[in-house]
Amino acid sequence: MPHPRQFATIPLTETPRATDGLTATVPRQLVHRASVAETFLTGATSTGTDRFTVFAQWPRAHQLHVSPDRSAYEPLLVAETVRQTAALLAHTAYDVPLGHQFVLRELRISTRPECLAVGAVPAEPVLHIAVSDVDHRAGRPAGFRCDADIRLGGERVATGHLAVTWTNAAVYRRLRGGRTATTVSALPVPPGLPPAEVDRALPADVVLAPTGRPGRWQLRVDTAHAVFFDHPLDHVPGMLLLEAARQAARARTRGGRRRPVAFDAVFHQYAELDQLTWIEAVDGGSGNGDRVQVLGGQGESTVFECEVGTEGR
Repeated sequence: MPHPRQFATIPLTETPRATDGLTATVPRQLVHRASVAETFLTGATSTGTDRFTVFAQWPRAHQLHVSPDRSAYEPLLVAETVRQTAALLAHTAYDVPLGHQFVLRELRISTRPECLAVGAVPAEPVLHIAVSDVDHRAGRPAGFRCDADIRLGGERVATGHLAVTWTNAAVYRRLRGGRTATTVSALPVPPGLPPAEVDRALPADVVLAPTGRPGRWQLRVDTAHAVFFDHPLDHVPGMLLLEAARQAARARTRGGRRRPVAFDAVFHQYAELDQLTWIEAVDGGSGNGDRVQVLGGQGESTVFECEVGTEGR
């Protein structure tokens, strides 16, 4: 959910198209990114009413979205690609002005890890998108749901579902009560867990700090992190909360013997930068240990919850 920027809306028909080879990424502003390197979409086309095909390219190396040994794409790369897709379509197909603030409500993905190996060239997934439940206010779209079928070489490698709403800058300012990226500062960042415990290579990418209680951690909010905070924000971004769920599942499943493959997340309210965020994980209700329930809370409120599906290595 970026800060307001003034750009003209670019029609879907004018976004770059992926053909037999990559041409260029879509304009970074359309996917709410400041960095071109963090822009994964390369084009889109309409295939029918509320139906679209979106093209992407995934890098062979990435600080977060490729495994530390550079052998596999991480499931949360799928989540980020679906998030960018929703932003792109909102701006180009549903005439949402750039500068509107987006609120992520739900994000669900399921992946086939055996199909997400990093190859000799960057992967170029194709996303088949169905948009539904378009909410209108004052005659203009104010939110929608979208379902994604993600394929590589024609083979399904993942599915995704996202629900998002948006509002104009003036309404957002009233909603946030004057909280902006310049008026709100994050709390000091505590020492994190050992990177290997959450399958990360670098200490800077660890988002959980120990609390002395099994299954409970403090969220580390480092606003200098170049991926989670690609641009200044007045709240904790949803992708950071999803990474916290991923790392909590890793830590919960005893040294990473099980890997996260699916995420089913609901975002209830903004997670504030200047409040402690607690992450808790318990075994899910499946009875065989393949699901982990992760909650994120501030004070007495639950800000998000995520069920993480895992499988053995």
